[in-house]
Amino acid sequence: MTHRFALPLIMAFASLSLPAAAQDVRKGDITISQPWSRATAPRATVGAGYAQIRNGGKTADRLISVSTPRAARVELHSMTTENGIMRMRPLSGGIALAPGATIALAPGGNHIMFMGLTAPLKQGERVPATLRFAKAGEVKVVFTVRAAGAAAPAHPHGGHQ
Repeated sequence: MTHRFALPLIMAFASLSLPAAAQDVRKGDITISQPWSRATAPRATVGAGYAQIRNGGKTADRLISVSTPRAARVELHSMTTENGIMRMRPLSGGIALAPGATIALAPGGNHIMFMGLTAPLKQGERVPATLRFAKAGEVKVVFTVRAAGAAAPAHPHGGHQ
């Protein structure tokens, strides 16, 4: 009797991990894991995008730009702390991806800035975007919008660096 209920229960719990795995997108040597964003305030015109990007190849690549129909403009940015003050600056040359490296686009560090949002980002929404790499070309992803104060999701593949 207990075996009859065990398999469906195991399958139900196993399916809980599928959304995170389903968000991984791979093209050639590039893997983009867990693209996400935070919900924005009702009148916000800017938002940010985050993800883990792995270059599994033997040659360097570079994230050179991002686009989305949800924003008039998208820029790659870096956050640094100088004399105790956080400063954000655009990364006009893109973001380098060394062979075998994983980079984190995360709050407080390198990230994607969605500027001129067509509407505020709402929790649960899915935002399509295209990441352009110098060698891998275009990679289509979908950013999942999490709660306004959300922290980065745990990376399922451990801390590659």
